[in-house]
Amino acid sequence: MKVYQLCYSKIKGKEMLKAVIAPKNSLLFLPWNWPLMKLMPTMYLKSHQLYDKITEILVENKGTILFKTSWFTNLDILVTSDPANVQHVLNSNYSIYQRGSEFRKAFDFLGPAAFTKDLHEWREDKKFTHAFYKEIKFHKSTPKIIHHTLENGLLPVLDHVSQQNQVLDLQNLFNRYMLDATCLSATGFDLGSLRVDFPKAPLLDAMDDIAEAVKRIAAKNQETGDDFDVLKFYLAEAGGGSKGSKKHAEKGFLVANIATLLFAGRDTSAGLLTWFFYLISKNPLVENKILEEIRQFSPPQKYLFSKVEELSKLVYLHSVLIESLRLYPTVPVIIRDPTKEDVLPSGHKVDQTTKVFLCTYAMGRMPEIWGKDCNEFKPERWISGKEQVKHVASHIFLAFGSGPWACPGREVAFTRMKAVVATILHNFHVRVLDGQSISPSVSATLYIKHGFKATLSNRWV
Repeated sequence: MKVYQLCYSKIKGKEMLKAVIAPKNSLLFLPWNWPLMKLMPTMYLKSHQLYDKITEILVENKGTILFKTSWFTNLDILVTSDPANVQHVLNSNYSIYQRGSEFRKAFDFLGPAAFTKDLHEWREDKKFTHAFYKEIKFHKSTPKIIHHTLENGLLPVLDHVSQQNQVLDLQNLFNRYMLDATCLSATGFDLGSLRVDFPKAPLLDAMDDIAEAVKRIAAKNQETGDDFDVLKFYLAEAGGGSKGSKKHAEKGFLVANIATLLFAGRDTSAGLLTWFFYLISKNPLVENKILEEIRQFSPPQKYLFSKVEELSKLVYLHSVLIESLRLYPTVPVIIRDPTKEDVLPSGHKVDQTTKVFLCTYAMGRMPEIWGKDCNEFKPERWISGKEQVKHVASHIFLAFGSGPWACPGREVAFTRMKAVVATILHNFHVRVLDGQSISPSVSATLYIKHGFKATLSNRWV
């Protein structure tokens, strides 16, 4: 086990910051290119190489590094991609590892949402905020919403762009589509941000103001008839349902949790779809296999995919999405704060002065987990002999979280994404513009830093 430490040392009368490795009770001076020194320039510049550097260092150090920096910040940092450590933190001992004050500060614009709360409050709210996923009406509403957003948003925009031979930023397109689809599901209101003229969408551009925008949307909720939406479900439950309480009926609480749905529903799926199209643009054989599969369920003419039973049969497409998510997880790092002293399976000790970073990005690129071909884009690794998608334990494939805080909207997200991909590829040739600089953003959600531009041509003209 290695513990990396920073200390001052006098060399030839000058104080110099040195890196020290401390196995057991001994101290050995290391050269300047030790792990933290490798990372520092990258972190300072917020370079696209940050996540790759972290991965490289974790591979060299059996998946876990502890940086002892207490002498000047009173904070130690443990970074890990070890599945045993992940299982320990997110599952076996999750009550010890909380999201912490910095997490709440980062998402304070969401207000009193269950998403931002510590364990004791979150337990109380989870049953209420996640209950709609079990509703039959919710699942019945999904294909209707997909059909509406494809027919009224995505297809008209793509037709227009192809006819006018315009350049399209796919990342912007997916952001708008997923915001509209999530808003319709959450509030019953079609925001209409994805239209031919790409209208100004303040909610899209200023997610920090999301709670205020949701208040205005929620006010229109009663105009939407009898169709299911999450806000109506919350209001009904809080007003007398078995899971509701007086607190859950408060406007601030309802708005905060609807805002959380919009934030999560837009950012994660839009980011993944962008990386998906980037990866298949580099792997045309994969795109051809997707086309072969979707043509089994579509006529040789313009067609949109919104039937859940149809989408569920697209096994190869599903495997390509998961493989894209392995290489470019939408949440590259999960941070937890220990509330007391603990020892991880790797042998590292942590306590209240330690930040634990679970590096999802590195976990998707570890040879010990995925084999020597871990850096290759290989969708076939997800398909079993029975032509079904393989199941991999969540503490190994961490893209949707693990344990009590695992994302409950995984299946809905995949259904939406498959509908978008199948509809685009069946109806249009997508040609990515040459010369783009493609690098991941250094942010809570892994976007392509400068967008992803392409042109389209209609397959059925």
